[in-house]
Amino acid sequence: MLDAAEYYIQKENLFILEEEQKIRLVVSRLGLDSLSPFKPQERIIEYLVQSGQADGGLVSKSLHAFVRAVGARSAAPGGGSVSAAMSALGAALGCMVGLMSYGKRQFEALELVMRKLIPPFHQAMNELVVMVDTDSLAFGSYMDAMKLPKNMPEEREKRTAAMQQGLKKAVGVPFSLAEKVNALWPMLKEMAQYGNLACKSDLQVAAKALEAGVFGAYFNVVTNLKDVTDEAFRKEMHGRVSSFLAEAQQSAASVLELLEGRGQ
Repeated sequence: MLDAAEYYIQKENLFILEEEQKIRLVVSRLGLDSLSPFKPQERIIEYLVQSGQADGGLVSKSLHAFVRAVGARSAAPGGGSVSAAMSALGAALGCMVGLMSYGKRQFEALELVMRKLIPPFHQAMNELVVMVDTDSLAFGSYMDAMKLPKNMPEEREKRTAAMQQGLKKAVGVPFSLAEKVNALWPMLKEMAQYGNLACKSDLQVAAKALEAGVFGAYFNVVTNLKDVTDEAFRKEMHGRVSSFLAEAQQSAASVLELLEGRGQ
């Protein structure tokens, strides 16, 4: 269905981002609803599989339930999941401002710019929100490794190896988060330069949310690296995530400066 949607989008030079709208496009073009209503949740196998899953994870919770889960007496979800949520919201704000700067006569001159800038924010928004759960699960693999038996020498060796693997996985998720956010800064700077000035405060929040997400990711990486015994891995990851943090701090400041320079 989505491949068919991309065909029609290219053929008709449309600008559609949301999966639901892409499905509607295909249903309309192929006349799938000509005889009876076409209900994607009942007719598309991927949706049927998703609806059959009992637990949709943290991202399926209401905002209130997610906040309460973070505030519970449990190690996860914690700072990593919160950093992912903040980053996803920052990307979402970038996407929103782009859409608010597109499709109206007053922004006609920006159409090509916004068609270029909006998709990366939309994609990052969807990828980052998934990491809310990924981070929690990665930390869980380390906790599971700690529970392995350690009575015999071979058991201790197996447990140590599993713990190291769990730590590397716990490092990899926030590192990946910082890397994804790092790729958004050029687009956010351009959005700050051309975006709808009525959304100035939204872009300011986006910049600080993305910076805070990288800030959290940095400290999650550094915390988990302390117990990693692979020195080469530890050194490389620390150096790269430090550069991501420096870039986030500098870029967020640049975005705020660009916005202030545009006035009210």
